[in-house]
Amino acid sequence: MAVMPIGRIPAFWAARDPDTPAITHEGRTVSRAEFDARTNRLARAYEALGVKEGDFVTIGLPNGIEFYEACFATWKLGATPQPVSARLPKLEREAIVEVANPALVVGAPLGAHGGIACIEAGFEPDPSLSDKELPERVSRYWKAPTSGGSTGRPKIIVSNDRGAFDPLEPHLQQVIDRAQLVPGPLYHNGPFSFSMTGFMRGNHIVVMTRFDAEETLKLLERHKIDWVMLVPTMMQRIWNLPEEVRNRYDLSHLRIVLHLAAPCPAWLKEKWIEWLGPMRIHELYGGTEAQGATWINGEEWLAHRGSVGKPAVTCEMKIVGKNGETLGPREVGEVYMRPFSGPGTTYHYIGADPKQIDGGWESIGDVGYMDEDGYLYLADRHTDMILCGGANIYPAEVEAAIDSFPGVRSSAVIGLPDDDLGNVVHAIIDAPGGFDEKALTAYLAERLVRYKIPRSFEIAHEPLRDDAGKLRRSALRAERLKTSA
Repeated sequence: MAVMPIGRIPAFWAARDPDTPAITHEGRTVSRAEFDARTNRLARAYEALGVKEGDFVTIGLPNGIEFYEACFATWKLGATPQPVSARLPKLEREAIVEVANPALVVGAPLGAHGGIACIEAGFEPDPSLSDKELPERVSRYWKAPTSGGSTGRPKIIVSNDRGAFDPLEPHLQQVIDRAQLVPGPLYHNGPFSFSMTGFMRGNHIVVMTRFDAEETLKLLERHKIDWVMLVPTMMQRIWNLPEEVRNRYDLSHLRIVLHLAAPCPAWLKEKWIEWLGPMRIHELYGGTEAQGATWINGEEWLAHRGSVGKPAVTCEMKIVGKNGETLGPREVGEVYMRPFSGPGTTYHYIGADPKQIDGGWESIGDVGYMDEDGYLYLADRHTDMILCGGANIYPAEVEAAIDSFPGVRSSAVIGLPDDDLGNVVHAIIDAPGGFDEKALTAYLAERLVRYKIPRSFEIAHEPLRDDAGKLRRSALRAERLKTSA
């Protein structure tokens, strides 16, 4: 099969089987033929609003069928979808729109962005518009998400891949004509990219409004799901279900569980491997920029416990020390990567510059080491490291220990100023039923050296991680410094 524009792919699958489910959301399903016709009409409505080939379209819609329709209508015009959270505060959305300069904002009130055309969620195109095939157009860039970890001025990460794919070519363990569950928020790069590439391969996409642990298991069984992407927070919430609930559902059709976006505690990964088997559990490490990535299955992980895998065949990686020197095996430093296709070939930023060193090597801020076999192990991000009494403490290690304590849903570990030690370790803990501080401290003493054990604890009154499993330690620290000032 040859590569074709993304906008042509819905018609390709509709021609093969028009009545097969394309997307399901909260009990509503659209068929392949219905989806293709609806997005043809919607594309014409966008075109009438001024969207043309090469434009960006900012899409701020919640998870649902409408989100997918907006993206495919955009691709059918040769434009590029630029997803953002539907819950962004007005000022934050304005800042992104200013940087992206889209032709249209979907999910915003009329007039919300000056002279830029806006349509609200629930928009329905004029039924008199044709739903027939449009002229063939190819998007210059297939996606343009915002950075999940940016602060201050927004940063848009534009993929340099054109909007054209081969619908019959397997991709990252996705095969054709299966079913994929999407429990994560579509404005994040992982759920967006993997569900779109799954759709392009004829997969029935079952999308959740938001993640719920038991509902996820119900949907995996009901729709005979083949492929699902989770983040460790989701994995832990599923694991925390009573054993009889967790084992109530038939997951025999589930072939691939891919996790990414945040470090997965080793104990949790082991539990999932024991539960579902090592060849069903996979991990991906890499950034939205796609300069490089690793992939590891559960069997490899058991042989290289704690690793995120070897660099993919498309890239190379190295570990760099404080003075810019390349470090040897098992020496901890900053992780740098570059694609074999050359620096800047996979993406470009709008609103920022890449962090590069000589030779076009780039970092996304992670710290780690490589073993003698070339497997990468992550420690933590440079910006999150706590320097306490001259010792480097990586929060992810402490969080993994806390998260394994019974009753804890998740935790965030930050450094707070201390006149004597420079910083001391403080833990913010999400435990719905509360926790016994003495019991937790004793538990941690069996797992961590003394200087890594938090000096203070607090109960979280709201979730610490967002729906994509992202944790903003710097923001949590800033809030506590402001309160104590």
